[in-house]
Amino acid sequence: MEAADMADEKSWYAVRCVFQWDAGEDAPYEERLTLWQAASMGEAIARAEGEAQTYAEENGHRYLELAQCYRLATAGRPGDGDEVFSLLRDSPLGEEAYLDHYFDTGREHQATTTDE
Repeated sequence: MEAADMADEKSWYAVRCVFQWDAGEDAPYEERLTLWQAASMGEAIARAEGEAQTYAEENGHRYLELAQCYRLATAGRPGDGDEVFSLLRDSPLGEEAYLDHYFDTGREHQATTTDE
């Protein structure tokens, strides 16, 4: 592939941005993933942050100016089962304490599903 073709080639990126709803005490935080096709990680982040500002303004939230980006390892358009985000974190916590500390604090606003 020639250099000119590589410059035009775009990849898919998932960008996680963090928001705080409302400004009141105990306002929840939101982690939101958006998907972007871009020529670089920098372009994907810039576009995601622009959209994050708009999303925050339109919904009365605050964008906390944290964007984490992940380049999808797919050659084409994302499909079923494609990994869209990954974050590695070092922690001295055991697995149950880790999950409780980061993902199951009891204060999450999440739905549960049941198989019918």
